[in-house]
Amino acid sequence: MMRLILNGAGGRMGAVVRDLLAERGAELEAEISSGADPAGQGGYAPIQNSDASGDLILDFSHHSAVNELLPWAAARSLPVVIATTGHTPEELAKIDEFAKVIPIFFASNLSMGVALMAQFAKQAAAAFPEADIEIVETHHNRKLDAPSGTALTLAKAVQAGRPGSTIAYGRSGMGKRVPGEITVHALRMGNISGQHEIHITTDHQQLTIRHEAYDRVLFAEGAVAAARFLLGKPAGLYGMEDLLNG
Repeated sequence: MMRLILNGAGGRMGAVVRDLLAERGAELEAEISSGADPAGQGGYAPIQNSDASGDLILDFSHHSAVNELLPWAAARSLPVVIATTGHTPEELAKIDEFAKVIPIFFASNLSMGVALMAQFAKQAAAAFPEADIEIVETHHNRKLDAPSGTALTLAKAVQAGRPGSTIAYGRSGMGKRVPGEITVHALRMGNISGQHEIHITTDHQQLTIRHEAYDRVLFAEGAVAAARFLLGKPAGLYGMEDLLNG
């Protein structure tokens, strides 16, 4: 039985994860309810003040938490599943740094469906080298980062299938579409958990790859699957492609 430390237990996804763990019979060793910094800086309650113990950390708190979380985990040789998005370049560098010391699973989206979508997008981009490619993502009106981390992951997957292409964000003003451009658009409205579409269009046909999240439980399921995958792994940075192939 896994003994999990849940960082960010006080958030909406934290509650979903707790319910899923109870249903699956996984042991939740400790819940760390990280809340927003009252000063409004976006910081989260520091995990280093905790004496929690367990086999692995699931982080559903806030992207800024990696600054305290990763040194705390490394000092205890604990693997970490990072399930947050919106990381700054400095925070991404810290993830890379600590992946040399402990196993870290990091994905912008923990949905198996989205992981497959990225694989399909890479194949399709290579199969239609002259097609126009547009990515549209839609989320609830409370989401902070735009475009979503998932949309960026999909754009990079498309780019991997089409070397030399560029990624652009939104469109306004005058001017034709730039050849080889992969354009990402973000919509924010209502209570939508997450929708992602990739439109691959030539002069004669269109291929649309679409994924829609109906319930946040799917992200919790992916996090638990990632945790099981990560246990026993050597230090390194792992993602959804590793989970699918593993």
